[in-house]
Amino acid sequence: MTLAWALFLLYMIGTAYLGWRGFRKTTNFGSFAIGSGDLSPYVVGITMAASVASAATFIINPGFIYVHGLAAFMHFVVAVGSGFCLMLVVLSFRFRRLGESTHALTMPHWIGNRFGSRGFAAFFALVNLFALAFVVLIVGGLSIVMQQLLGVSNTVALVIMLTFVTGYIFLGGTYAHVFTNTLQGTLMILVSLLILGSGIPLLLDHSPGFFERLAAQDANLVKWVNPASNLYNNVFSIYISGFLIGAALVCQPHILTKALYLKSDRQVRRYLFIGVAVLALFFLLPFAGFYARITLPQDALMDPVTGVFRQDLAMTLYIKQAFPGWTFTVISVVLLAAGMSTLDGILVSLSTITANDLFLNVIGRFSKRERSEEERLALAYRASHVILIIIAVAAFIICLRPPKLLGIFGQVGVYGMAVAAVPPLLGGILFRRLPLWLVWATSALALATHFLLYFFGAEWFPGAPLTFANPGVPATLAILVSMVPTLAIGFYLNRTHHQFFA
Repeated sequence: MTLAWALFLLYMIGTAYLGWRGFRKTTNFGSFAIGSGDLSPYVVGITMAASVASAATFIINPGFIYVHGLAAFMHFVVAVGSGFCLMLVVLSFRFRRLGESTHALTMPHWIGNRFGSRGFAAFFALVNLFALAFVVLIVGGLSIVMQQLLGVSNTVALVIMLTFVTGYIFLGGTYAHVFTNTLQGTLMILVSLLILGSGIPLLLDHSPGFFERLAAQDANLVKWVNPASNLYNNVFSIYISGFLIGAALVCQPHILTKALYLKSDRQVRRYLFIGVAVLALFFLLPFAGFYARITLPQDALMDPVTGVFRQDLAMTLYIKQAFPGWTFTVISVVLLAAGMSTLDGILVSLSTITANDLFLNVIGRFSKRERSEEERLALAYRASHVILIIIAVAAFIICLRPPKLLGIFGQVGVYGMAVAAVPPLLGGILFRRLPLWLVWATSALALATHFLLYFFGAEWFPGAPLTFANPGVPATLAILVSMVPTLAIGFYLNRTHHQFFA
């Protein structure tokens, strides 16, 4: 325990120093939101990868593979990973060029400028508040690790974590996010290699073999489609929804806006090269869920307080039994860093979006006083700090009694946010001409379809072979029903070759 506290305090000191460096470079709202264009593409690539590979990747997703086997692995790792990387490459170049030409600071700001509507930007600022669900997922996952590592209660873990991360982002904004994520991402690379390597003896043991040992527990664990799973029991829920959801997740504001940190397409190419390479490693990490399944009986994942089976404990308990005490301590500190690297990115984007695209729009609509652009940005800068604190308090209150399945809770919220953003982002990049009413309608349709099918799909369509309990399924259907009219009308309005974007 003493070593754990010593390493954690050392990590906090190093991160606080990087946050202070970020504070020294943050001079206004623009630099708080996206920096000043002086960041290295290699640093931004590691930052992006660390932002994507959150507590879900390192802590939560291995639990799904522990329970659902190969089908869950193919969904989270192969399908989601390939869709994400492909869409990231497709969107990043044009998103940066258009963002630079319109001086966009956030994703809703970009959307509002692209379609000439402050109201549409405000709508997306509201939609992006669903990212609070992902904040809860990360904070809840980190609390699990912190309780195991430091021997503190859930309440104490939440106070330490939220105060610390909110504090350094409060001071340094994007620069603090990038500087700290570079450190956190580097540590995550080393630990990912260590954890994946820890299972090599299991993979090389042929008496019986790795997958034979899994099949001996449950033959469905090694099937490409798991017929016994309530989440991954058909091709659509595993592969099609995984690929499309992976593509949609690029539309999260703390991911796509990384391209705005850079000054040229050449820098974007370098950023994508390093970012995708590091992401590939991080996406493979949930394979450790198989290691846990072989080495940990299901009884080990029972919550000692409630007696309820907690699949979210799989990764933490595997590391605890697979490594010596001091190594477990080091890895656990890095797992905390992994979660914080995504948490700080979401906090930056949520606070800047709410301040710039919601607060300023509301003030502008109801205030009788005309403010200069400089005054507006100064007001947004102050508002972003207040909003940051409000978000942290809301996450604290929810995580005092966390949802039973943190992974599902987070997916429902963040998928809703992502599917609503797909029509204006993809349509706005692919086509020169796209009417505002169309992207309004398709975004609202996507959002409504996702939530209605998730909560009521099984009741409305009892005979359908679709697993609506898997948030990826309603989200995928939402993408399909919204993008078909977007693409069809977009192609119709931009029929001649020269009217499309390059």
